[in-house]
Amino acid sequence: MATAEKLPFSWRDVEGLPDLARLRLVLEVLPDGEIVAALEAARGRGRNDYPVRAMWRALIAGVVFQHASVQSLLRELGRNPALLEICGFDPLPFQGAPVTELRWGGGAPRAVTRPARVRSTVPGHWNFSRFLGSVARLEGERGAVSAMIASLRAALFEEVPDFGRHLGYDGKAIASHSTGRIGKGRDGASDPDADWGRHETGGVNTKTGALWKTVTSWFGYRLHLIADTRHEVPVAFAVTRASASEPRVLPGMLEELFSEMPRLAGRCADFSADRGLDNAAQKRQLWDEWTIRPLIDTRLMWRVEKEEAGRDPEQPITRALFPERADVIVHDERGRVSCVCPATGEIRAMAFQGFEAGRGPSGTIKYRCPAAAFDLHCKGREACHRAGRVKPGAYGRIVRIDLDRHDRRIFTPTPWGSPSWRRGYNRRSAMERINARLDRSFNFETHFIRGLAKMKTRVGLALAVMMAMALGQARAGRAERMRSLVGAVHDPYTG
Repeated sequence: MATAEKLPFSWRDVEGLPDLARLRLVLEVLPDGEIVAALEAARGRGRNDYPVRAMWRALIAGVVFQHASVQSLLRELGRNPALLEICGFDPLPFQGAPVTELRWGGGAPRAVTRPARVRSTVPGHWNFSRFLGSVARLEGERGAVSAMIASLRAALFEEVPDFGRHLGYDGKAIASHSTGRIGKGRDGASDPDADWGRHETGGVNTKTGALWKTVTSWFGYRLHLIADTRHEVPVAFAVTRASASEPRVLPGMLEELFSEMPRLAGRCADFSADRGLDNAAQKRQLWDEWTIRPLIDTRLMWRVEKEEAGRDPEQPITRALFPERADVIVHDERGRVSCVCPATGEIRAMAFQGFEAGRGPSGTIKYRCPAAAFDLHCKGREACHRAGRVKPGAYGRIVRIDLDRHDRRIFTPTPWGSPSWRRGYNRRSAMERINARLDRSFNFETHFIRGLAKMKTRVGLALAVMMAMALGQARAGRAERMRSLVGAVHDPYTG
């Protein structure tokens, strides 16, 4: 009986984790020393009613506990003394000193003493918003939050033996807390950093052959995310305006990621992405620079054949593999190679024999005659051999596709639709689950964020919490729960 593969981590396994234990797990592994030190240095000798370390931990608690707004987090702090203590706030209100001042009136000064003010131990909305602005400013100036992501990535690489072996990319629309329209009395939109983005999906109606297209638009930003598709853990990210093109952003992200961490490039075996990243340059970059197999869906872009009068939409569109000679070997737009029997006109799929990385600068894809491979009778075998100018004998004709001489968008080391391609591409569903957690668990569907700096900071904190939770689970010997956001684990503080 077939059994389902047991993944090293399951986000669902942590759904019963007590809130405070979840926060402790993150705080214990989050590499936040440099960012806290920088925030304390920026405060200098200013008022310290609410210490930087306590404010920072409260900010992380808001992410871990998935609060949609600052006010929601402050209400939680006000009614939860245990959370106040973990963050570092004094659970009891503190009282300032009385203030005596001279006041003039009636011709003579008189001393007036104001009673001591009792301050709440919970910071106000203004205090917290100002602190969040300081964190965003630090990210913009030094990349402090991004540095935490890099540190967590390196730690996960060392802790989990196959972390980074299967990577994937996806772009995500994040709407701004702004309509993008100019209101009355305003000189511009309430979020001048954001702009309009478009996402197009399309295809071909298999019954009629007609092309279809759907366009969605939003005002805000675009998250570009690289993640481990086996463990569902973020690896690298970028936040841009919504109009930024994914094919233009990803190559730079990969260059930066693998230059910072060359060992990750050496470990990575494949990289998956949807058809929006389908271009020859991207596939060539992955294989030629880092020997990473691109598992990127292929768009159907051949239009000449589709527009031919009387064409049967049920019939596949093929072109000659070797157009410089009269041959019987053809391929479709997704790189599937077939032979056309010169005697009967029957089309048979060639037998895939693997990828030969050592042949030529970029390698060759090897196919074998299906009649010889599967012991089929073929009336046109001799004519096929003459067309190919070969004398293969009983083994049958061999066809090799040199990647350097053919369209790199269509032909890749792992052919489209092969079992290994489908296994790797199906792992890309992890990207959808990560995006869903960002929307639902971290409230990016209902946020109140304006401005690119704050958006990048808030996204970075959410991803850092996800990575810290995974790292904490792995270090605690609970690698099977690494993807868990809220699942039950032993809390050493409660037994």
